[in-house]
Amino acid sequence: MVVSATDVKALRDRTGAAMMDCKAALTESEGDLDRAIEILRVKGQASAAKREERGTDEGVVASYVHANDRVGAMVEVQCETDFVARNEDFKAFAYEVALHVAATAPRYLSSEQIPTEERQAEERVFGEKARKDGKPDNVVEKIVEGQLAKWAKQVALLDQTHVNTEKHDSKSIEELRQELAAKTGENIRVARYAYFRVGA
Repeated sequence: MVVSATDVKALRDRTGAAMMDCKAALTESEGDLDRAIEILRVKGQASAAKREERGTDEGVVASYVHANDRVGAMVEVQCETDFVARNEDFKAFAYEVALHVAATAPRYLSSEQIPTEERQAEERVFGEKARKDGKPDNVVEKIVEGQLAKWAKQVALLDQTHVNTEKHDSKSIEELRQELAAKTGENIRVARYAYFRVGA
């Protein structure tokens, strides 16, 4: 099948993947754009897993202070080379994460960092609520699982949907990080963050 340059560009604009990868995905999907995106995502996740093993000794510290000068945030985002650290897309991502932290004040960097005791306490509360509604055990289990995932999105930075949903197509911080990693070909890591509020 012949893949048009317009289709390749459209796929590249939507995914940030390399031109040749976009062309290959479109060929494999026989021109189906949505299927091509799925193919690129699967390949991207596989290569992202390889990147995760590489060290991140470079990066930037980005900050954001809200217009009222009473709320702000700082984040450290790491990468592998100073070439990428100086990249405008990389700096923009770090700034967007800082802006998001200032807006949401997440309690943890990732859901893996949520203490077991806290997770178990939430699990018990969700379970008791579901049982009070008379749900059978197998349904309670599914409800608790769904509620825990929803709760993690409220407290863990990487799981959260970026506050600027329109600009970022309702993607999570982790999804944005993965996209940038795929685009730069480097391991990108949100290393740490700090949230500040006057008087808090």
